[in-house]
Amino acid sequence: MTPKGEGTGSTLDERITGALVGAAVGDALGGPVEGYSPEQITERHGGRVHGIVGPWNGDGWRTARPIAPYHKGDGHVTDDTLMTHALVRVYATVRDHLDAYAVAEHLVPDLMGTPRWIPELEAEALPLQRIFLAEKWLVARLHYGHVDPREAGSGNIVNCGAAMYMAPVGLVNAANPARAYTEALDIAGAHQSSYGREAAGVFAAGVAAACAPGATPDSVVAACLALAKDGTRSAIEAVCEVAARHTDFESALVPLREAVAPYDTVGPDYRAPSLGARRPSRLHSIEELPIALGMLIVASGDYRHAVLGSVNYGRDCDSIATMSGALAGALGSEVPHDWAKTVAESSRLDLDAPARTLTEVTREIFERDVRRHRAHASAYAALTGTPCSD
Repeated sequence: MTPKGEGTGSTLDERITGALVGAAVGDALGGPVEGYSPEQITERHGGRVHGIVGPWNGDGWRTARPIAPYHKGDGHVTDDTLMTHALVRVYATVRDHLDAYAVAEHLVPDLMGTPRWIPELEAEALPLQRIFLAEKWLVARLHYGHVDPREAGSGNIVNCGAAMYMAPVGLVNAANPARAYTEALDIAGAHQSSYGREAAGVFAAGVAAACAPGATPDSVVAACLALAKDGTRSAIEAVCEVAARHTDFESALVPLREAVAPYDTVGPDYRAPSLGARRPSRLHSIEELPIALGMLIVASGDYRHAVLGSVNYGRDCDSIATMSGALAGALGSEVPHDWAKTVAESSRLDLDAPARTLTEVTREIFERDVRRHRAHASAYAALTGTPCSD
Protein backbone atom coordinates (compact mmCIF):
# COMPACT_ATOMS: atom_id res chain seq x y z
CA MET A 1 0.00 0.00 0.00
CA THR A 2 2.17 2.81 -1.29
CA PRO A 3 0.70 6.31 -0.98
CA LYS A 4 0.40 8.20 -4.23
CA GLY A 5 2.56 11.04 -2.87
CA GLU A 6 5.56 8.86 -2.02
CA GLY A 7 8.24 9.50 -4.60
CA THR A 8 5.81 11.25 -6.95
CA GLY A 9 5.35 14.82 -8.03
CA SER A 10 2.06 15.62 -6.26
CA THR A 11 1.46 19.35 -6.45
CA LEU A 12 0.74 21.76 -3.63
CA ASP A 13 -2.96 21.93 -4.45
CA GLU A 14 -3.19 18.12 -4.51
CA ARG A 15 -1.52 17.86 -1.12
CA ILE A 16 -3.75 20.53 0.42
CA THR A 17 -6.91 19.05 -1.09
CA GLY A 18 -5.94 15.55 0.03
CA ALA A 19 -5.25 16.71 3.57
CA LEU A 20 -8.39 18.81 4.08
CA VAL A 21 -10.79 16.45 2.32
CA GLY A 22 -9.08 13.52 4.02
CA ALA A 23 -9.50 15.12 7.43
CA ALA A 24 -13.21 15.83 6.88
CA VAL A 25 -13.98 12.33 5.63
CA GLY A 26 -12.09 10.74 8.52
CA ASP A 27 -14.01 12.95 10.92
CA ALA A 28 -17.35 11.91 9.43
CA LEU A 29 -16.51 8.20 9.54
CA GLY A 30 -15.39 8.37 13.16
CA GLY A 31 -18.27 10.47 14.47
CA PRO A 32 -20.93 7.78 14.93
CA VAL A 33 -18.65 5.45 16.93
CA GLU A 34 -16.86 8.10 18.99
CA GLY A 35 -16.57 7.26 22.66
CA TYR A 36 -16.95 3.51 22.35
CA SER A 37 -14.45 0.65 22.56
CA PRO A 38 -13.44 -1.61 19.65
CA GLU A 39 -15.48 -4.40 21.25
CA GLN A 40 -18.59 -2.24 21.55
CA ILE A 41 -18.20 -1.08 17.95
CA THR A 42 -17.96 -4.67 16.73
CA GLU A 43 -21.02 -5.70 18.73
CA ARG A 44 -23.08 -2.73 17.53
CA HIS A 45 -22.19 -3.09 13.85
CA GLY A 46 -21.80 -6.84 13.60
CA GLY A 47 -18.11 -6.50 12.83
CA ARG A 48 -15.65 -3.74 12.08
CA VAL A 49 -16.78 -0.49 10.48
CA HIS A 50 -15.73 -0.39 6.83
CA GLY A 51 -17.27 2.88 5.70
CA ILE A 52 -19.96 5.44 6.50
CA VAL A 53 -22.49 4.18 9.04
CA GLY A 54 -25.61 5.55 10.70
CA PRO A 55 -26.09 6.87 14.23
CA TRP A 56 -25.26 4.58 17.13
CA ASN A 57 -28.86 4.73 18.38
CA GLY A 58 -30.51 4.58 14.97
CA ASP A 59 -33.59 6.76 14.64
CA GLY A 60 -33.48 7.50 18.37
CA TRP A 61 -30.42 9.74 18.06
CA ARG A 62 -32.41 12.92 18.79
CA THR A 63 -32.99 12.01 22.44
CA ALA A 64 -30.62 9.14 23.21
CA ARG A 65 -27.91 9.98 25.73
CA PRO A 66 -25.04 10.71 25.75
CA ILE A 67 -25.10 11.79 22.08
CA ALA A 68 -28.31 13.85 21.87
CA PRO A 69 -29.02 16.26 20.24
CA TYR A 70 -26.32 15.55 17.65
CA HIS A 71 -26.92 13.52 14.49
CA LYS A 72 -23.59 11.72 14.43
CA GLY A 73 -23.38 9.41 11.45
CA ASP A 74 -24.70 9.18 7.89
CA GLY A 75 -21.67 11.12 6.66
CA HIS A 76 -22.04 14.14 8.95
CA VAL A 77 -18.83 15.94 9.91
CA THR A 78 -18.32 17.05 13.51
CA ASP A 79 -16.76 20.03 15.23
CA ASP A 80 -13.28 18.92 14.10
CA THR A 81 -14.14 19.88 10.53
CA LEU A 82 -16.14 22.95 11.52
CA MET A 83 -13.09 24.31 13.38
CA THR A 84 -10.69 23.35 10.58
CA HIS A 85 -12.76 25.23 8.01
CA ALA A 86 -13.06 28.19 10.39
CA LEU A 87 -9.26 28.37 10.64
CA VAL A 88 -9.03 28.31 6.83
CA ARG A 89 -11.36 31.31 6.78
CA VAL A 90 -9.05 33.13 9.18
CA TYR A 91 -6.12 32.49 6.85
CA ALA A 92 -8.24 33.76 3.96
CA THR A 93 -8.88 36.98 5.87
CA VAL A 94 -5.37 37.61 7.21
CA ARG A 95 -3.52 36.19 4.18
CA ASP A 96 -0.36 35.73 6.20
CA HIS A 97 0.99 33.63 9.06
CA LEU A 98 -1.26 33.58 12.11
CA ASP A 99 -0.72 33.99 15.84
CA ALA A 100 -2.80 33.90 19.00
CA TYR A 101 -4.09 37.40 18.33
CA ALA A 102 -5.58 36.25 15.02
CA VAL A 103 -7.64 33.75 17.01
CA ALA A 104 -9.04 36.54 19.16
CA GLU A 105 -9.56 38.99 16.31
CA HIS A 106 -10.94 36.65 13.65
CA LEU A 107 -11.67 33.08 14.76
CA VAL A 108 -13.74 33.96 17.83
CA PRO A 109 -15.99 36.44 15.94
CA ASP A 110 -16.48 33.80 13.23
CA LEU A 111 -17.65 31.28 15.83
CA MET A 112 -19.94 33.80 17.52
CA GLY A 113 -21.39 35.86 14.74
CA THR A 114 -21.91 33.98 11.48
CA PRO A 115 -24.61 31.28 11.23
CA ARG A 116 -23.55 28.25 9.18
CA TRP A 117 -25.02 24.88 8.33
CA ILE A 118 -24.23 22.51 11.20
CA PRO A 119 -24.63 18.92 9.93
CA GLU A 120 -25.04 17.32 13.35
CA LEU A 121 -27.81 19.77 14.25
CA GLU A 122 -29.40 19.56 10.81
CA ALA A 123 -29.89 23.30 11.00
CA GLU A 124 -28.24 26.62 10.37
CA ALA A 125 -26.78 27.85 13.63
CA LEU A 126 -23.80 29.63 15.09
CA PRO A 127 -20.76 27.34 15.26
CA LEU A 128 -20.56 28.37 18.93
CA GLN A 129 -23.76 26.38 19.51
CA ARG A 130 -22.07 23.16 18.35
CA ILE A 131 -18.46 23.32 19.52
CA PHE A 132 -17.43 21.52 22.72
CA LEU A 133 -16.68 23.12 26.09
CA ALA A 134 -12.93 23.26 25.44
CA GLU A 135 -13.62 25.35 22.32
CA LYS A 136 -16.28 27.50 24.00
CA TRP A 137 -13.40 28.43 26.30
CA LEU A 138 -12.04 30.55 23.44
CA VAL A 139 -15.13 32.71 23.51
CA ALA A 140 -15.32 32.94 27.29
CA ARG A 141 -11.66 33.86 27.72
CA LEU A 142 -11.02 36.01 24.68
CA HIS A 143 -14.32 37.76 24.00
CA TYR A 144 -15.70 38.09 27.50
CA GLY A 145 -12.57 37.82 29.64
CA HIS A 146 -10.24 39.92 27.43
CA VAL A 147 -7.36 37.64 28.40
CA ASP A 148 -4.02 38.05 26.64
CA PRO A 149 -4.50 35.71 23.64
CA ARG A 150 -1.04 34.23 24.11
CA GLU A 151 -2.03 33.02 27.58
CA ALA A 152 -5.74 32.36 27.20
CA GLY A 153 -5.34 28.60 26.87
CA SER A 154 -4.05 28.24 30.44
CA GLY A 155 -6.65 26.64 32.67
CA ASN A 156 -8.62 25.00 29.89
CA ILE A 157 -9.33 21.29 29.67
CA VAL A 158 -6.13 19.77 28.28
CA ASN A 159 -7.33 17.72 25.34
CA CYS A 160 -7.05 17.49 21.54
CA GLY A 161 -9.28 20.54 21.01
CA ALA A 162 -6.56 22.67 19.45
CA ALA A 163 -4.70 19.88 17.68
CA MET A 164 -7.78 18.62 15.85
CA TYR A 165 -7.98 21.68 13.57
CA MET A 166 -4.28 22.48 13.03
CA ALA A 167 -3.91 20.82 9.62
CA PRO A 168 -4.20 24.20 7.81
CA VAL A 169 -1.12 25.42 9.70
CA GLY A 170 0.90 22.50 8.45
CA LEU A 171 -0.34 23.09 4.90
CA VAL A 172 0.48 26.80 4.90
CA ASN A 173 3.98 25.76 5.97
CA ALA A 174 4.15 22.81 3.59
CA ALA A 175 7.54 21.01 3.70
CA ASN A 176 8.69 23.18 6.64
CA PRO A 177 7.81 21.23 9.81
CA ALA A 178 9.77 23.49 12.17
CA ARG A 179 7.93 26.60 10.97
CA ALA A 180 4.58 24.81 11.19
CA TYR A 181 5.36 23.69 14.75
CA THR A 182 6.23 27.22 15.86
CA GLU A 183 3.19 28.82 14.23
CA ALA A 184 0.78 26.22 15.61
CA LEU A 185 2.17 26.64 19.13
CA ASP A 186 1.55 30.38 18.89
CA ILE A 187 -2.00 29.95 17.58
CA ALA A 188 -2.82 27.21 20.08
CA GLY A 189 -1.68 29.34 23.01
CA ALA A 190 -5.09 31.01 22.82
CA HIS A 191 -6.83 27.66 23.21
CA GLN A 192 -4.72 25.12 25.07
CA SER A 193 -1.78 24.65 27.41
CA SER A 194 0.62 21.84 28.28
CA TYR A 195 0.48 18.69 26.14
CA GLY A 196 -2.71 19.87 24.41
CA ARG A 197 -0.82 22.83 22.99
CA GLU A 198 2.23 20.68 22.24
CA ALA A 199 0.11 18.24 20.25
CA ALA A 200 -1.20 21.08 18.11
CA GLY A 201 2.35 22.05 17.19
CA VAL A 202 3.47 18.49 16.51
CA PHE A 203 0.41 17.64 14.40
CA ALA A 204 0.94 20.74 12.26
CA ALA A 205 4.58 19.73 11.86
CA GLY A 206 3.53 16.26 10.78
CA VAL A 207 1.20 17.62 8.12
CA ALA A 208 3.94 19.94 6.85
CA ALA A 209 6.38 17.02 6.73
CA ALA A 210 3.85 14.89 4.82
CA CYS A 211 3.75 17.55 2.09
CA ALA A 212 7.48 17.27 1.35
CA PRO A 213 8.36 15.58 -1.96
CA GLY A 214 9.19 11.95 -1.33
CA ALA A 215 7.69 11.98 2.17
CA THR A 216 6.81 8.66 3.78
CA PRO A 217 5.04 7.71 7.02
CA ASP A 218 8.47 7.12 8.57
CA SER A 219 9.73 10.56 7.55
CA VAL A 220 6.58 12.15 8.97
CA VAL A 221 7.08 10.43 12.33
CA ALA A 222 10.77 11.37 12.31
CA ALA A 223 9.88 15.04 11.77
CA CYS A 224 7.38 14.87 14.65
CA LEU A 225 9.92 13.26 16.99
CA ALA A 226 12.55 15.83 16.08
CA LEU A 227 10.29 18.59 17.40
CA ALA A 228 8.06 16.99 20.05
CA LYS A 229 8.79 17.53 23.73
CA ASP A 230 8.20 15.70 26.99
CA GLY A 231 5.33 13.19 27.22
CA THR A 232 4.17 13.89 23.69
CA ARG A 233 7.50 12.76 22.28
CA SER A 234 7.61 9.70 24.53
CA ALA A 235 4.06 8.68 23.59
CA ILE A 236 4.69 9.02 19.85
CA GLU A 237 7.91 7.04 20.18
CA ALA A 238 6.24 4.25 22.16
CA VAL A 239 3.20 3.97 19.90
CA CYS A 240 5.11 4.09 16.62
CA GLU A 241 7.62 1.50 17.83
CA VAL A 242 4.70 -0.88 18.39
CA ALA A 243 2.97 0.16 15.16
CA ALA A 244 6.05 -0.80 13.12
CA ARG A 245 5.43 -4.45 14.08
CA HIS A 246 1.98 -4.50 12.45
CA THR A 247 0.66 -4.29 8.91
CA ASP A 248 -3.04 -4.65 9.70
CA PHE A 249 -5.09 -2.47 12.03
CA GLU A 250 -7.00 -5.45 13.42
CA SER A 251 -3.92 -6.85 15.13
CA ALA A 252 -2.75 -3.37 16.14
CA LEU A 253 -5.84 -2.12 18.00
CA VAL A 254 -5.01 -3.55 21.44
CA PRO A 255 -1.21 -3.12 21.27
CA LEU A 256 -1.49 0.54 20.26
CA ARG A 257 -3.87 1.24 23.13
CA GLU A 258 -1.51 -0.50 25.54
CA ALA A 259 1.41 1.56 24.23
CA VAL A 260 -0.32 4.92 24.68
CA ALA A 261 -2.07 4.11 27.98
CA PRO A 262 0.81 5.19 30.28
CA TYR A 263 0.72 8.68 28.72
CA ASP A 264 -3.07 9.08 28.49
CA THR A 265 -4.73 10.76 31.48
CA VAL A 266 -8.31 9.83 30.51
CA GLY A 267 -7.98 6.18 31.54
CA PRO A 268 -9.62 2.96 30.35
CA ASP A 269 -13.23 4.18 30.58
CA TYR A 270 -13.40 6.99 28.04
CA ARG A 271 -16.77 8.28 29.24
CA ALA A 272 -15.78 8.23 32.93
CA PRO A 273 -12.33 9.86 33.17
CA SER A 274 -10.51 9.98 36.47
CA LEU A 275 -9.97 13.09 38.59
CA GLY A 276 -6.48 13.41 37.13
CA ALA A 277 -7.73 13.50 33.57
CA ARG A 278 -6.96 16.34 31.18
CA ARG A 279 -4.77 18.29 33.60
CA PRO A 280 -1.46 19.89 32.65
CA SER A 281 1.57 17.63 32.83
CA ARG A 282 5.01 17.31 31.27
CA LEU A 283 4.75 13.54 31.49
CA HIS A 284 1.56 12.96 29.55
CA SER A 285 0.14 13.28 26.06
CA ILE A 286 -3.21 13.44 24.36
CA GLU A 287 -4.11 10.00 23.00
CA GLU A 288 -5.28 11.04 19.56
CA LEU A 289 -2.06 12.21 17.87
CA PRO A 290 0.20 9.26 18.76
CA ILE A 291 -2.52 6.82 17.69
CA ALA A 292 -3.09 8.67 14.41
CA LEU A 293 0.64 8.48 13.66
CA GLY A 294 0.67 4.83 14.68
CA MET A 295 -2.19 4.02 12.32
CA LEU A 296 -0.36 5.86 9.54
CA ILE A 297 2.62 3.53 10.11
CA VAL A 298 0.46 0.40 10.29
CA ALA A 299 -1.22 1.39 7.01
CA SER A 300 2.06 2.30 5.26
CA GLY A 301 0.40 5.63 4.49
CA ASP A 302 -2.68 4.17 2.77
CA TYR A 303 -5.63 6.48 3.43
CA ARG A 304 -8.40 3.89 3.65
CA HIS A 305 -6.46 1.57 5.95
CA ALA A 306 -5.23 4.36 8.25
CA VAL A 307 -8.67 5.92 8.64
CA LEU A 308 -10.51 2.64 9.17
CA GLY A 309 -7.94 1.67 11.78
CA SER A 310 -8.50 5.01 13.51
CA VAL A 311 -12.29 4.65 13.37
CA ASN A 312 -12.34 1.10 14.74
CA TYR A 313 -9.95 2.07 17.54
CA GLY A 314 -12.92 3.87 19.13
CA ARG A 315 -12.58 6.32 22.01
CA ASP A 316 -12.02 9.80 20.46
CA CYS A 317 -11.91 8.22 17.02
CA ASP A 318 -13.39 11.12 15.03
CA SER A 319 -10.39 13.25 16.02
CA ILE A 320 -7.96 10.35 15.51
CA ALA A 321 -9.37 9.76 12.03
CA THR A 322 -9.32 13.50 11.32
CA MET A 323 -5.58 13.51 12.03
CA SER A 324 -4.67 10.26 10.27
CA GLY A 325 -6.86 11.30 7.33
CA ALA A 326 -5.10 14.65 7.03
CA LEU A 327 -1.67 13.01 7.22
CA ALA A 328 -2.44 10.26 4.68
CA GLY A 329 -4.11 12.77 2.37
CA ALA A 330 -1.12 15.12 2.58
CA LEU A 331 1.15 12.19 1.70
CA GLY A 332 -0.86 11.80 -1.50
CA SER A 333 -2.88 8.68 -0.72
CA GLU A 334 -6.23 8.94 -2.47
CA VAL A 335 -9.37 9.64 -0.43
CA PRO A 336 -12.09 7.23 -1.64
CA HIS A 337 -14.34 9.21 -3.97
CA ASP A 338 -17.55 7.56 -2.77
CA TRP A 339 -16.80 8.47 0.84
CA ALA A 340 -15.95 12.07 -0.04
CA LYS A 341 -19.07 12.44 -2.19
CA THR A 342 -21.36 11.10 0.52
CA VAL A 343 -19.79 13.26 3.23
CA ALA A 344 -20.03 16.40 1.10
CA GLU A 345 -23.66 15.77 0.19
CA SER A 346 -24.78 14.65 3.66
CA SER A 347 -22.96 17.49 5.41
CA ARG A 348 -24.03 20.04 2.77
CA LEU A 349 -20.41 21.15 2.44
CA ASP A 350 -18.17 21.82 -0.53
CA LEU A 351 -15.12 19.94 0.75
CA ASP A 352 -12.92 21.22 -2.09
CA ALA A 353 -13.64 24.93 -1.58
CA PRO A 354 -11.56 25.36 1.62
CA ALA A 355 -8.67 23.60 -0.13
CA ARG A 356 -8.82 25.94 -3.12
CA THR A 357 -8.88 28.91 -0.77
CA LEU A 358 -5.98 27.68 1.34
CA THR A 359 -3.88 26.84 -1.72
CA GLU A 360 -4.26 30.39 -3.01
CA VAL A 361 -3.42 31.88 0.39
CA THR A 362 -0.47 29.53 0.88
CA ARG A 363 1.10 30.67 -2.38
CA GLU A 364 0.68 34.31 -1.34
CA ILE A 365 2.25 33.67 2.05
CA PHE A 366 5.20 31.83 0.53
CA GLU A 367 5.88 34.71 -1.87
CA ARG A 368 5.75 37.11 1.06
CA ASP A 369 8.11 34.84 3.02
CA VAL A 370 10.59 34.90 0.14
CA ARG A 371 10.56 38.70 0.07
CA ARG A 372 11.03 38.82 3.84
CA HIS A 373 13.91 36.39 3.63
CA ARG A 374 15.63 38.40 0.92
CA ALA A 375 15.24 41.61 2.91
CA HIS A 376 16.73 39.92 5.96
CA ALA A 377 19.59 38.44 3.93
CA SER A 378 20.36 41.86 2.45
CA ALA A 379 20.33 43.49 5.89
CA TYR A 380 22.55 40.77 7.33
CA ALA A 381 25.00 41.13 4.44
CA ALA A 382 25.23 44.86 5.09
CA LEU A 383 25.86 44.22 8.78
CA THR A 384 28.60 41.68 8.17
CA GLY A 385 30.10 43.06 5.00
CA THR A 386 29.58 39.76 3.20
CA PRO A 387 27.99 39.27 -0.22
CA CYS A 388 24.23 38.74 -0.12
CA SER A 389 23.09 35.39 -1.47
CA ASP A 390 19.68 33.73 -1.45
